Amino acid sequence: MSPIIDRRTFNSRASSAIGGLAVTPFLIDGQVFAEERDPAEKRLVLLGLNALARAHKLNYFADGHRGGALISAHLLCRENDLTAPARSRIEQLFDLNWGKAKLCQPFPKTDPDPAQVRRIGVALAEGGPVLRQVGHDAIFAMLAIKGFRMLPQAATPERIDGVCKLIRSMKPWRDVDPDPEVKPPPFTDVKAASRFVLREASDAVDRFIGYGQGFAGHMLTFGQALIELAAMGDVEWAESCRTAFRKYVTVTRLGPKPDDKRYRERPRSKLRPDAADYWRRRGDKTLGIGHVFKYPYSYYDLLRAADDPALQREWESKAYRIF
Repeated sequence: MSPIIDRRTFNSRASSAIGGLAVTPFLIDGQVFAEERDPAEKRLVLLGLNALARAHKLNYFADGHRGGALISAHLLCRENDLTAPARSRIEQLFDLNWGKAKLCQPFPKTDPDPAQVRRIGVALAEGGPVLRQVGHDAIFAMLAIKGFRMLPQAATPERIDGVCKLIRSMKPWRDVDPDPEVKPPPFTDVKAASRFVLREASDAVDRFIGYGQGFAGHMLTFGQALIELAAMGDVEWAESCRTAFRKYVTVTRLGPKPDDKRYRERPRSKLRPDAADYWRRRGDKTLGIGHVFKYPYSYYDLLRAADDPALQREWESKAYRIF
């Protein structure tokens, strides 16, 4: 597309691109974007909470991912000061994919009860030391708890019930005995725990080249979820997952099996998800189930907390493999 278009063409494309929203469009390299909505409204958080609460009625695992991705996207934008064009493109991607789907539709208006949010932590802790579906019980629980605390008016009993059912839907997965050598720091030691998770994930990237980077990506998201729970003051719930996390590290250190499916590696790129151009160049239908948002949110959060320039340089050389 040429970066130079006349006003009539611009207005026509803008009307189509923003789907009737009463906002002012703008151009980026000739591509039309809707002006971003007010980030203070936390629209993506609300859509994500709706999705997490409804996922157990649909495809609980895939749709739980989508709900978590919506909340992660808001946090990615807010905590990394993404530019208005980047935020606008991210919202556009959601509108083109899940934002208008049944999954994200509003819940009935009932009185919120934020005190009930603790039930989500209780549901998580019920899983005890069992490793459940790559740690997604902890990942979804943390994002839901964080989301409800950002939007206490959304903490209705119906939504909280739905999230609890989602957490309890998670099934055991490769629930091996943890290697006694796997000893993560206390999750309350944010710097040390973040460095541990980043090192394990970095090793996993190298170990699984040619086999996809799900193990590395979920090391980031599972580990960061427990660190974030502890940072929010929910230490008991975070530590209830310690054995399960040790099991995941144990499984990841084993590396791929000879008969595991192989995947084509991503091409090397200097683009990263904190840049508007990264999102502009993504196709409109390339969200998958949402790892494209969850991985970078956890990655940048861990890098800030780790405060380790050498580890950051190590990751910068290979981060394209998970993005």
